Amino acid sequence: MTNQMINSANAPAAVGPYSHSVLAGQTQYISGQLGLDPASGEMQETVEQQAEQALINLGAILKETGMTYDHVVKTTVFLKNMSDFAKINDIYGKYFANVLPARSCVEVCELPKSGLFEIEAIAVKN
Repeated sequence: MTNQMINSANAPAAVGPYSHSVLAGQTQYISGQLGLDPASGEMQETVEQQAEQALINLGAILKETGMTYDHVVKTTVFLKNMSDFAKINDIYGKYFANVLPARSCVEVCELPKSGLFEIEAIAVKN
């Protein structure tokens, strides 16, 4: 089995030497997505705006392999401040309304580009 790098023109460019995701068989491993606007490369302001944009970016990467949010089996959410947990839950729930993937959520000291929210995911095509 050959792993395939998957990138999306509809998601912001990676901020380092990595791809948006890797497709290994039917499993897509998606790198952490920040709340960066893909057109401007600028970070959204609030944690809510960043979460919304990061989840949109995640969807664009999923679409490259014909997958949707319903294919996601595991996410990891990184928050700059755990007090934002309730705020992002409502936004997260809009994208994962049909299937609730397993999830971890951790508070971190710092995120790239001074982000407040980041999400990575694993999706499986059935």
